[in-house]
Amino acid sequence: MRLFPFSKTMLILGLIFLYTPLFVLILFSFSDSQIINLWGGFTLKWYYELIQDSDIINAALISLQVALTASLCATILGTIVAYIMTRFKYFRSKNFLYGMVITPLVLPDIVLGVSLLLMFTSLQNIIGWPHGRGMMTIILAHITFCTAYVTIVMQSRIASVDRSIEEAAMDLGARPAKTFFQITLPQIIPSLVASFLLAFTLSIDDLVITEFVAGSSDPTLPMYIYSTVKNGPTPEINALATVMIAIIATAIVVGGYFSFRLENNRKKRQ
Repeated sequence: MRLFPFSKTMLILGLIFLYTPLFVLILFSFSDSQIINLWGGFTLKWYYELIQDSDIINAALISLQVALTASLCATILGTIVAYIMTRFKYFRSKNFLYGMVITPLVLPDIVLGVSLLLMFTSLQNIIGWPHGRGMMTIILAHITFCTAYVTIVMQSRIASVDRSIEEAAMDLGARPAKTFFQITLPQIIPSLVASFLLAFTLSIDDLVITEFVAGSSDPTLPMYIYSTVKNGPTPEINALATVMIAIIATAIVVGGYFSFRLENNRKKRQ
């Protein structure tokens, strides 16, 4: 498909607008200057100080634990909901279930954060759980909004799976569970990987909702960065952001590579 000159120009300008700040941030993370936007010569000292900063390391580890756990749970739950919505056309409360699952997509983050805070506080007063706010409440909150995104992605993918192959497998004696794991699952694995990466990115990046449901003793990385920037940004933050960009870009490339390989293998088997 050919792009008209205007469309090509707008595409290039859009990419420049989106990625120039990232390249500038990465560049100044190697600057030997206390001022974050002033070049003072090449250095790696900010990365060395970043490694020595125990507060940042602890916040990063908490964010990784939360993001991995929430992404895995959200991918499983979202896939189950998407499969039910796609394969079971008519059942009682279907519209209600679907509406409840995708509600976090349309709610402002601050509204969702306040509602989750009220829910956790009420549960603590009624049944004594959870015991204060902490990593558990953060994980539950992240699962809540990540599941909505996974459901949307997986629903479109499951709907495009050729059901005739599944029906042929069941006609030959395969049970529904075996049909799902051996026929359906291999076809949706690339979308599962994409959904997991999307949920991971949303979780590790969240600040507003996390501020409401997190405790004071276990700040996540976005919370730590926000509290640091309020007192004045430092070049160490540039180095931290560069590391995060490198990690996320690597995860996207690796996930895309495996998704591409799985999709090619699936097409070869057909």
